[in-house]
Amino acid sequence: MATPKRIGPYLVERRLATGGMAEVFVATREGTRGFKKRVALKRILPQFAGDPEFVELFVAEAQLAVRVSHPHVVQVFDFGEADGALFLAMELIEGTTVHRLLNAAAAQGRVPLDVALHIAAQTAEALDFAHNLRNERGESLHIVHRDVSPANILLTRTGHVKLTDFGIATAALRLPQTRSGQVRGKLGYMSPEQVVGQRVDARSDVFTLATVFAELLLLAPLFRGNSDIEILLQIRDVNLGALTASDRQIPRDVRELLVAALARQPRDRLSAGAFAHRCSEIMRQRGMAHGPARLAALIERLPISPLSSSDPDHVPGDTNLFDTSEMELRTEVDAAKSALTSPEIYRVLDADGVIRGPFSFPKLVELVTSGQIDARTRVSKEEDAFDSISRLPEFTRFVTSPALQWELSELEHAEQRGPLGVTRLVPLFFRIYTGRRTGVLHLFDGQRRKKIYFVGGRPEYVASTESRELLGEYLVSHGQCLRMEVEMALALLPRYGGRIGDALVGLGILRPVELFRVIASQVKWRLLEAFRWRAGEWAFVPDLRSHEETFPLGIDPLELLREAVALADVRELLAALLPFEERVVARVDSPPVPALGFTLPEAWEQVLARVKGDATPRMLIERHAAEGGDADDAYRALFLALSCELVRAIET
Repeated sequence: MATPKRIGPYLVERRLATGGMAEVFVATREGTRGFKKRVALKRILPQFAGDPEFVELFVAEAQLAVRVSHPHVVQVFDFGEADGALFLAMELIEGTTVHRLLNAAAAQGRVPLDVALHIAAQTAEALDFAHNLRNERGESLHIVHRDVSPANILLTRTGHVKLTDFGIATAALRLPQTRSGQVRGKLGYMSPEQVVGQRVDARSDVFTLATVFAELLLLAPLFRGNSDIEILLQIRDVNLGALTASDRQIPRDVRELLVAALARQPRDRLSAGAFAHRCSEIMRQRGMAHGPARLAALIERLPISPLSSSDPDHVPGDTNLFDTSEMELRTEVDAAKSALTSPEIYRVLDADGVIRGPFSFPKLVELVTSGQIDARTRVSKEEDAFDSISRLPEFTRFVTSPALQWELSELEHAEQRGPLGVTRLVPLFFRIYTGRRTGVLHLFDGQRRKKIYFVGGRPEYVASTESRELLGEYLVSHGQCLRMEVEMALALLPRYGGRIGDALVGLGILRPVELFRVIASQVKWRLLEAFRWRAGEWAFVPDLRSHEETFPLGIDPLELLREAVALADVRELLAALLPFEERVVARVDSPPVPALGFTLPEAWEQVLARVKGDATPRMLIERHAAEGGDADDAYRALFLALSCELVRAIET
């Protein structure tokens, strides 16, 4: 792509980088009497100049960026249009980034404490300003940066700090371009709420800033792991083991600051303003009064390439710069596109001698996992002789995994059995949870089967014979992926050991954090689907594990039960309450789990507040309805409370 000589009033020196939706140039604007101003000029890519959505994004970025005018934020000077393409003129930083500083300092051994505090304090001041911005009516703009990371904290040669990339922040003033489920933030520099896909607010930025601050002190990432999923789990669980395991001595006051900023619950964290104040107080008490000079001297001393070098790791306003990994990704995508339909090279010999097929690898995997064929099935590959499928290495995982086997003989060891239905399953789940049971809960209704593995009372893994519950089908039906994208991943399934999630990440269709969220939501959906079964039986086999590769899903069993009851057909709940209709109900003095653990809706809490040992369920429902409440809420609240031993029926 040729570099333009001029963009509007700006004379282009050179292209600095190209990102996902824009390109950035070093440019100069000349004025009267020899005036010159060098800027970083960001222009929307020509192929997107006519796309309304991209234009909307770019305009919203400019509108937000111009509001965040602060000494420690990269400034926006100009916004305009030239030759049909929008451009944004920004402050050109002569200096480096915290990312490059960390790389250079690792070889030298340390970043001085005063320098780390100075960087953290000035970044926090920038965030505090943004978090407290208001519109003309005095209403909060609710700005959240969402991507506070080493590459987005710029350092000038004079030792000052500049936070950049507010262009991807979310604010009430912005156009609705941050779609539901869209991920912002870099792996390793996210808050727990970002990882699990919950709503984020200003304190999410404080968490990620504290993560960067800790890395400056440790010269190593705070959250580490052997895989992306492991890192995400470390963040979700706020595992601060790296702070105590490091041989670098972190002073007590600094450690206390980190712990306060890295609280798991956003409400327990410091605000950005309080974080900046604590940093400044530590520096004052320690006599560290020369932050800019010390940082400037460190930048001068370390072998750090400047931001203006030909291969920058960051350009203001764009976090998606191309690198060689994208070339490898294109190769994977091309391979998948060329094989959108997996080759049908497998044939199956049924027990009655009938040959079925040919089948593709993904289809044969589906037949195994849905219980239609098993390890004894004879299969032919590429016209070879029929032999046990267990002899084909690509199927070993599927035919040897206990979780994916559907042998009825396993039920011989069941310690309990019973009929299915939401009113039976809710108290059963609750007993498994409170008893901290480990084992597998079988659900079966004719050919339909499901297995739920519990460890210490918490669901760990769910297997199902229903094809619609497979991850690929779930992704398509829930709008997470296009059918074509799933087909591409399926075409490469053998290359990824039969794991479609890994294939989707390998193809760049999902990011690791998106896969993490999707798997957790899919398992939760599979669990909730179990409560919809109105026929069949259940059997619990103790002390069995799935032996599948799993990770802690973070699914709260109590919230799961609440959701199951909220989604249940109220007629089923009414039928379950009939035996208690004329019996007085009273609170359980010491319930196995307090009501707070269920995070009940307000209407349900109001119903249970009326339980005082002087009324029957029918009376409580009538009182709730008489005061304008929905009778359905009363049915649901009372059923959950009786099933989970929050209230009890008194013998009369």
